[in-house]
Amino acid sequence: MSRKFAVAVPLMLAVAAITAPIPASAEEAPAQLKAEAQGLVKEYATNLQTVLKGALQSSGPQGAVSICHEQAPQIAADISRRSGWSVGRTSLKPRNPASAPDGYETKVMKEFQARIAKGEPAANLVRAEIVSQNGVKVFRFIKAIPTGQVCLTCHGTQVAPELKAKLQALYPGDKATGFKLGDMRGVFTLSKRL
Repeated sequence: MSRKFAVAVPLMLAVAAITAPIPASAEEAPAQLKAEAQGLVKEYATNLQTVLKGALQSSGPQGAVSICHEQAPQIAADISRRSGWSVGRTSLKPRNPASAPDGYETKVMKEFQARIAKGEPAANLVRAEIVSQNGVKVFRFIKAIPTGQVCLTCHGTQVAPELKAKLQALYPGDKATGFKLGDMRGVFTLSKRL
């Protein structure tokens, strides 16, 4: 190996190390993760709303309940698989026991309820932070889902008897009724291991 080559290689490596992208600081990383999570929530909500609106128009509330039962978990699973995040929904009053909240989600939703009681709109409530779960750092993102007008058909205080029967058939332990316009019906919940 020539002497020029022996000097040039370490010099090139040093220059490459100096000019390589600097990793995001600890302060920037959560902001980047939060932005990514917000994008995934938007995608999930948009896809779910599109499916539900189509079902409501084509087959009414009972058809929409069936579609939601089949499609909502599939939409979340598809986004999770593609993105590398765990994506889902939960509630303090879950319709599906498989989507019951974990301890962290329960704590955050109770904090959200306290903030709503003080006048904050559910639509504005978001929590994003890095937590330790079983010794692993995990970024958690939770966004409240406000109850809209269309939601009241299946989640309100006056669910039609035939719809109530359909809900009981699909979700025997259904707790997701009794909501009023603007209530926090549940949350989008996302997590990513770091």
